Amino acid sequence: MIIHETLKELGISERQTDLYLTLLKLGPSSIRDIASSAGINRGTVYEELKRLRTMSLVTYFPQGKRKFFCAEPPDVLVRRARQIQQQTNEAADRLEQEILPNLQEIMPNTTQTSVFHYEGDEGVEYLLRDILNTVGKSTEKHYRVYSSRRIRKYLYRPFPGFTRARVKAGIHVNVLAIGEGGEDQPLSDRKWIEDTKQDQAASYVAIYGTKCAMISLLGGDYQTVVIMDSEGISSAMKISFDALWARL
Repeated sequence: MIIHETLKELGISERQTDLYLTLLKLGPSSIRDIASSAGINRGTVYEELKRLRTMSLVTYFPQGKRKFFCAEPPDVLVRRARQIQQQTNEAADRLEQEILPNLQEIMPNTTQTSVFHYEGDEGVEYLLRDILNTVGKSTEKHYRVYSSRRIRKYLYRPFPGFTRARVKAGIHVNVLAIGEGGEDQPLSDRKWIEDTKQDQAASYVAIYGTKCAMISLLGGDYQTVVIMDSEGISSAMKISFDALWARL
C-alpha cells in the first residue's frame, strides 16, 4: 500500500503503520484488543506502541489498572514529515557549507582516476542526481549522453522527475540515441545512430563535468553503474562525442 511506502520514508515501519491504522479504526483500546485486531502478539504490540509514543503518533491514558492507547489524529503524520524535511534541509546546508569544505581539505591532492560502482535503481538514481548536482554547479550547464533503446525504460524509473528537475536547473543535454525511439524534451537535442547489432546493446553513457558514467544491464534487467572521475578521460570522451555529433 502507498501509505506503508510513504510512512516508511518517515522512519515508521510497516508493522507500526498497521498498528497506527488499527488504532485509528478502533479508537481507545487495550493492548489485548489491539493485539487481537492486528493479529500480533501482545509483547510485540507493547514494544511497538512504545516506539510510536516516542514519535508522538500514539498516546495512552490509565483506566483502573489498565492502559488504553489511542492514535493521534492523522495530521500528525504531516507535521512529522515537515519536521523531518526541515531537519534534512538543515543537515544538507551544514554538510554543504561547513562540513564538506573541511572534509575536502583532508583529502590527498591527486590527479588519479577515481572509480565508483553502484547497483540497481538506487545506483541509477544516484547517477542522475550526481549529473544534476555536478552540471548545475558548472559554468557550462551542458552534458552529453549515449543512450540505447533497451536501457531507456530503466533509466528514469527511480527518478521520474529527473527531466523536470534538469529543465528547472537550466541544464542542456545532447543525446546520441542508439536505435529508434526516445522523446524530444526541453533543453535537449537528439541525434540517432543506427543499431547495427539489432538492438542487442543495453547501455547508457553520460559525460558530464570531469566524469564519465556508464549504466549497463546485468542478467537482462539489473542495472550496474560505474562512474569515473577523470578530467583526462572525460575530455577525450567529449572530443570524440562532439566529433561524431558534428558528422551526423
